Amino acid sequence: MDEEAPLVVEPSQSQTLKENHPRDVHLLSWAFLLIFLAYGAAQNLESTVNTEDDLGTISLGILYTSFTFFSLVASLVVRVLGSKNALILGTTGYWLFIAANLKPSWYTMVPASLYLGFAASIIWVGQGTYLTSTARSHANDCNLHEGTVIGKFNGEFWGMFASHQFVGNLISLALLRDGTGGSTRGTTILFIVFLCSMTLGTILMCFLHKKDGKGEEGRSSSSVSFYSSVVYLSKSVITPLFDVRMLLIIPLIAYSGLQQAFVWAEFTKDVVKPALGMSGVGGAMAVYGASDAICSLVAGRLTSGLKSVTFIVSGGAFVQAIVLLWLLLFYSTSSGVLSVIYPLLMATILGIGDGVFNTQLNALIAMLFKNDTEGAFAQLKLWQSASIAVVFFISPYISLQAMVVVMLAALFVAVVAFLFLTLKVESALSSSAS
Repeated sequence: MDEEAPLVVEPSQSQTLKENHPRDVHLLSWAFLLIFLAYGAAQNLESTVNTEDDLGTISLGILYTSFTFFSLVASLVVRVLGSKNALILGTTGYWLFIAANLKPSWYTMVPASLYLGFAASIIWVGQGTYLTSTARSHANDCNLHEGTVIGKFNGEFWGMFASHQFVGNLISLALLRDGTGGSTRGTTILFIVFLCSMTLGTILMCFLHKKDGKGEEGRSSSSVSFYSSVVYLSKSVITPLFDVRMLLIIPLIAYSGLQQAFVWAEFTKDVVKPALGMSGVGGAMAVYGASDAICSLVAGRLTSGLKSVTFIVSGGAFVQAIVLLWLLLFYSTSSGVLSVIYPLLMATILGIGDGVFNTQLNALIAMLFKNDTEGAFAQLKLWQSASIAVVFFISPYISLQAMVVVMLAALFVAVVAFLFLTLKVESALSSSAS
C-alpha cells in the first residue's frame, strides 16, 4: 500500500452536487411549510374574522388581482434576480400581510395585499423555476429519467407544502376560541406565532444553493439591457398564448385556482362554519391539509410521464366532481354526528383533488415547456390567481349553489381540454418516433 495515499478520500465535486440537489428540495419544502402554515391558516380565517364591510374577503380579492397583474412581469423579475433571490424577496410580502392582520383596517390590509400580490408572483415563479432546475440537474448528474425525478421532487415539495393546511389550522384550532356575540379570542397571539414561523422559513431560504442552469447565476440586473428585458417580457407573456399546448392547459389551471378559492371562501363560510362553528374551521381545514399532503406525496411518486399524469388528473377531477354534485343535489346542514362527519368528509375529498392538481400541473408544465420554464410557470400563476381573485370578489354576492354550478361547468371544460391535449401530445410523440 502506498504510504503517501490519503486515508480519507474527499468526495468528488459531482458527488457533492448529487447530494446537494435533494438537500435543496428538503430545504425549499420546509421553508414553504413554515411560511404557508401561517399564511394559509390566516387566509382561511379572513372571511370569518375580518367581517366588517367584508374587509377580509375584499382584501383577498385585491391580493389575487395584484397577483394576476404582477404575474405578467414575474418571469422577468425572476430571470434578473435568479430564483433563489426571488424566493427570499417573495417571503417579505407574506410577513407584511400577517403583520397587517394584527391591526386590520383598510389602511393596513389593502397596501399589504397589494404588495403581497407582487411578492407572491415572484416567489411562485421562483419556486417552479428552482424546483424544475434542481430536478433536471439531478436527473442529468445521476443519469435518471427526467420525468420520474420531476415527479418525485414535485411530490415531496407539494406533500410538504400541503401539510401547511394541517399544521397551520391545528395551531388556529388550539389558539382561537369563540367569544360572545360572534367575536373571536386569541387572534393576536395567533398572528404573532405565525410571524415567528415565517421568519424561520425565510432564514431557511438563505441556505439554498444557487443554480448554474438557465435562469440562475451569471445574470444580474446590470447585464440585462432595457431592450432585451422588454423583448423577453413580451415573449414570456405573449408567446405561450400562441402555443396550443398552453391554451389547452389554461382551463385546468383556471379550475385549479377556482377550486382552491372555493375551499378558502365558500366552503369554510357556507358549509364548515354553520356546522362546526368558526373555531371548527381550523379543524376542518387541518383534515383538508392532511389529505392534500398525503395525496401530493403519492401522486408525485406515481408520476413518470404524460400517461400517468393523465390518469392521476382524471381521478382527481372525478372525486371533486362527486363533492360538487353532492353539495348541489343532496347536501343540507344536518344535526348530530352527521353535521360533523359530512364537512370533514368533503374536506378530505377536496384535499385529495387539490393534491392531484398541484403536483400534476407543475410536473406537466416542467415536462412540456423546457425552453421557457420561467414564462410557463408565470402563466400558471397568472391564470390561477385571476380565477382565485374572481371567486373572492363575487363570493359576497353569489349563493353556494350558484358557485357550485360554475365550478362544475369549469371542471367539465378543463377535463375535456386536458384530455384533448394528452391525445395531441401523444400523437405528436408517436409521429416523431416513427
